[in-house]
Amino acid sequence: MSDFLQPIYEFLGCTTPQAWIDAMLQDIPLMLQDHANCEKKAAGTAVNLLFRYNDKLPIQEQLAQLAREELLHYEQVMEIMAKRGLPYMPVTPARYAGGLRKHVRTYEPEHLVDVLIVGAFVEARSCERFAAIAPYLDDELKRFYTFLLKSEARHFQDYLNLARLYSPIDISERVAFFKEKEAELILSPDNQIRFHSGVPSQKKSTH
Repeated sequence: MSDFLQPIYEFLGCTTPQAWIDAMLQDIPLMLQDHANCEKKAAGTAVNLLFRYNDKLPIQEQLAQLAREELLHYEQVMEIMAKRGLPYMPVTPARYAGGLRKHVRTYEPEHLVDVLIVGAFVEARSCERFAAIAPYLDDELKRFYTFLLKSEARHFQDYLNLARLYSPIDISERVAFFKEKEAELILSPDNQIRFHSGVPSQKKSTH
């Protein structure tokens, strides 16, 4: 599994701090709820791109499949929650996605390229966090999160490959920029504990 995850670790600017793992393990219901929300949002992001860039066939082909898989994962998380008697409740979003998207350029094709790069980082971080927390979970959740690794890693590559395809120049500099911003969000103190939150502060909020 380490060879399989190596591209993820090389792409990201840091690994998940142990403090995040320790905090998340204290509220598994919240972890599952936020995970469900993340899968639903990921599907929505892909569908939005399908409509906005309707003239780009590679986006239509790759992101349609990605959206289906994200919705399947959403359903699977909901099934686990139902089995455990956990109600579906809304939780406030993490600052993570907004913290990345505020750097997205507003003109094309740079806007599309940045959105795709951000998508790659979101998927890569999800994969890295699944791998980080899985060893600490009960057998059912450990199997589930380990099962998700390959699809999340493929989604990361899909977004990155699309960014390369639609950028008129090499994307290395832009990837390095978002790599730094993403790591800052993961390593800085965060008042909330979410699937993509930073290091839990002493005044963390769970809901």
